[in-house]
Amino acid sequence: MEITPDVRLAAKVLNTPFLLLDLDILKSNYRKLLGIIPNLEIFYAVKANSHIRVLETLRDAGSSFDLASIGEIRKLLSLGVDPQRMSFGNTIKREEDIRFAFDHGIDYYAIDAEMEVEKVARNAPGSKVYARLHMSSTDSDWPLSKKFGTDIDHVQSILTYSKTLGLVPYGVSFHVGSQTYNKFKWKEAIMEVAEIFHSLKENHGIELSMINLGGGMPIRHVRPIPTVDEIGTIISDSIANYFQDVPNLRIFIEPGRSMVGDTGTFVASVLLRSHKQTEEWVYIDAGVFHGLMETIEDFRYEIVVEGREEEDTKIFTLAGPTCDSVDKMYDEVSLPQNTTLGDIMYIKNTGAYTAEYGSYFNGIEPPKVYVLQDIMPQLEEAREREGQPTDTDS
Repeated sequence: MEITPDVRLAAKVLNTPFLLLDLDILKSNYRKLLGIIPNLEIFYAVKANSHIRVLETLRDAGSSFDLASIGEIRKLLSLGVDPQRMSFGNTIKREEDIRFAFDHGIDYYAIDAEMEVEKVARNAPGSKVYARLHMSSTDSDWPLSKKFGTDIDHVQSILTYSKTLGLVPYGVSFHVGSQTYNKFKWKEAIMEVAEIFHSLKENHGIELSMINLGGGMPIRHVRPIPTVDEIGTIISDSIANYFQDVPNLRIFIEPGRSMVGDTGTFVASVLLRSHKQTEEWVYIDAGVFHGLMETIEDFRYEIVVEGREEEDTKIFTLAGPTCDSVDKMYDEVSLPQNTTLGDIMYIKNTGAYTAEYGSYFNGIEPPKVYVLQDIMPQLEEAREREGQPTDTDS
């Protein structure tokens, strides 16, 4: 999301910190992703941003949803989403949550261990299961696979086991790592998935029906990225090459960051500038515990300071407002050299995995979330007060 006049005006009108979302960008992202592969089925990863307006927009666009908890299931049910458009993609589920999902009509469940297969078999008999394949994610900003997924042989074993327990071994999923820069990681993963498909059919008579591409498509921050179209071409060519003998293959994808990341701008204010030994520090009114948690892994956002875009920069340490030393975003970050108390800071493309991490630590409220389309009347009134042209002016 660009720092438009509307975003700058919102920074004057609203109290920081806040996250501003643009639903028009969200709609465009959905349409673009849907067009990269024929018959692609989008299951939006709700964990990336579960704001009601985001979910409603994607619901109305026709999206399905990837869910991680009973709370997310209840939220979507309250919005009237058909359970057939939901997939329980967490491989670490409570048994009572599986039963709740099953009783409400959810049919897809992720697995990566025998015990998880047994839990699903007990609580969601006859359901469709898909096994998560471990992928190396060294080319990504946020690796995921140490906690999730398993090797090729184990995937085949647990899918075979699932059949003996009355479940339907339905497919294989993978995740190449969040914010992946190597577009060929999808080809590597699809080749391994094809090996599983062919081996299960030949050796166990199990014919799988679905490949789940997971997430991982990057958005622009501070490094060049492959485009959605480039990744889509790699995926399409790989599926055409390695799945020629799989009729009626279903292709799921679970975008999170790539769907909502560039819909948002995080807006904060400078609370303090301090000099400590050889370091210059800047503290802002939101930090690791209030939306910027991903920075603890040195996840790099592009930062703009209002009115100082043309200034020379220098290296600062950037930290949040709490009484915890963990609340430090960057040991070294380039900011305008005169950044000081009261300055407005825009952190770009922060629509994913920011507000979701907001807490009340230290009694500090998490950032509020606003939708640009919803606050336009408020912005128009502010323009009129300032004597600026409004959208209704000719």
